[in-house]
Amino acid sequence: MTGITIKERAAAIRDCGGIEEAVTAGRLNQYQDITVSEALILGLLRQGVSRYIGIFGHGSTDIGEALRVYEEAGLVKTYNVRHETAASHAATALKILTGETAAVITSIGPGALQAFAGSLTAASNGAGVWYIFGDETTHNEGFNMQQIPGEGQGLFLKLFSVMGSAFSLFEPWSIIAALRAGASATGATSHNGPFYLLAPMNVQPALLREFNLIELPEKPKQAVCAETREDVFTDAMEAARTAKNITIKLGNGARGCGKEILELAGLLDAAIVSGPSSQGIIPYSEQRNMTVGGSKGSLSGNWCMNEADLVIIIGARAVCQWDCSGTAWKKARRIINFNIHPGHAAHYNRSISVLGDAKINLRAFIRHLEKNGFSPVDGSSPWAAAMNEKKRQWESFKRERYELAGLHDQVWQEQVMTQPVALKTACDFADSRSYTKLFDAGDVQANGFQIIEDEREGMTFTDTGSSYMGFASSAVLVSAMTGQKPMAFCGDGSFMMNPQILIDAVEHGAAGIIVIFDNRCMAAINGLQNAQYGSGYKTSDSVAVDYAAMARSVQGVLGLFGGYTTAEFIMALKKAADHPGLAVIHVPVYSGPDERAGMGVFGDWNVGNWCEDVQKEHHRKGL
Repeated sequence: MTGITIKERAAAIRDCGGIEEAVTAGRLNQYQDITVSEALILGLLRQGVSRYIGIFGHGSTDIGEALRVYEEAGLVKTYNVRHETAASHAATALKILTGETAAVITSIGPGALQAFAGSLTAASNGAGVWYIFGDETTHNEGFNMQQIPGEGQGLFLKLFSVMGSAFSLFEPWSIIAALRAGASATGATSHNGPFYLLAPMNVQPALLREFNLIELPEKPKQAVCAETREDVFTDAMEAARTAKNITIKLGNGARGCGKEILELAGLLDAAIVSGPSSQGIIPYSEQRNMTVGGSKGSLSGNWCMNEADLVIIIGARAVCQWDCSGTAWKKARRIINFNIHPGHAAHYNRSISVLGDAKINLRAFIRHLEKNGFSPVDGSSPWAAAMNEKKRQWESFKRERYELAGLHDQVWQEQVMTQPVALKTACDFADSRSYTKLFDAGDVQANGFQIIEDEREGMTFTDTGSSYMGFASSAVLVSAMTGQKPMAFCGDGSFMMNPQILIDAVEHGAAGIIVIFDNRCMAAINGLQNAQYGSGYKTSDSVAVDYAAMARSVQGVLGLFGGYTTAEFIMALKKAADHPGLAVIHVPVYSGPDERAGMGVFGDWNVGNWCEDVQKEHHRKGL
């Protein structure tokens, strides 16, 4: 049995439904002579990883051959794309939207570095993704093409280790340790992240004799941890009892806890404020939902953050734009911080850290409050009245912008829609047709997360961790893997960072809509420059691009002009929705000094010439 071929092994595993099943059934001997490349594919298969996205090169030919055989057997699927950064974004989106772990595969050198750059999104958003990179040979026979041309051992390993867990297959039998480390990094219950596996070109084809298939690590079953210190809940309860204005602020770690958060808010008469990427956890229509808060947050959300004397944080990192570089809590005396990571839980001074799974700990806190006399309030307190008035003002502020027919734009020499109007139109259409909204970085993102009105989780994803331009269009490839219908919201600059989705979508059968909101300007940065220094600098160009024509140049892609009015835009959206594949809509939007062209800024941020004042305020608070 040890002399069977790779093709026969793949067939046995397919027919029996798994590696262990094939061994138990007698189709496979437990001990096999296999290459490191095949051991890698089998190891990932045992962990439930069967999708690979990337580009092959001379640094990954042997792994590619193993994948070819296993794909022919129907056990894996490889999506060959045209840019490694796009591969990284697609794998990250798959993890975030579905929970499925995929592997990004590249050659050595530039390809690996481009995927590594894209992995910033995975790292920032806690998304477990495998990265398999070719690497220089271990015999040091001379410089390998595309290695880092410097002295020292394992230079790529040192570089990639800065971003996350990394492992080099320095000798063939280290594959077991590598698979175990990767399973832990990408499959953890919380704080998933990228795992970088460096596969030297001479190690990939090395033969592992009498390799024990059952030694391949399985996907770990992570324990769910809960806070066990009773005094923590007692301290939190006493902080709540003496507080008058309580605000609950949400991060992505609060996902799945909507019921508990609403119950807690009712017991404590608390406002609820989302982070930019955690909307939908609480339905937008809920009375206590004060919408998004932060440096580009809403009028209502930021007011509730500023006025709170007690803050309850659930599942969040204190990213600069999430809490206005630490200055949003202007009146906070205490902070109760629910987080599974001790460092994040204790980020602020005067914190009560509640460590462990948020859902379990929120239920325990609610039980503690109820046992000690807390009961639901009717929402008639001065605090509730004040926060409801602020939300009414915010809704009025938004309506004023949505009712604006258009503004004359100097670049377009036409009256065109403002970005809030165009974004609101697209969001409403996406929600009515059950599209998953994917926001790219820049002004589209900053206005977008103030506009969305999600009633449930999973309706929107916006990468505010790394704000990676080109993420949204690349993420459309997810539709080829899952059948989901995505709508990517892109600025013209972001789309040109990763336009190869036009080809990749057709190649792999992806469907969805990409809307390019074209203001011929980096409006978010231009606005920041004007706000800080009174003048924009190098944030626009003079080159007109017909993105609809560009899209139509790829056979199978529908390219549409979105028009200058909402009626024309809706007509284009309907045509795009009827198209069975990828559709691209090019929409001109206004860019200029009229303040009605954006959703405004209600928070601070430690950037540019604001730094001195923001830092001074941060130190004044001492949080």
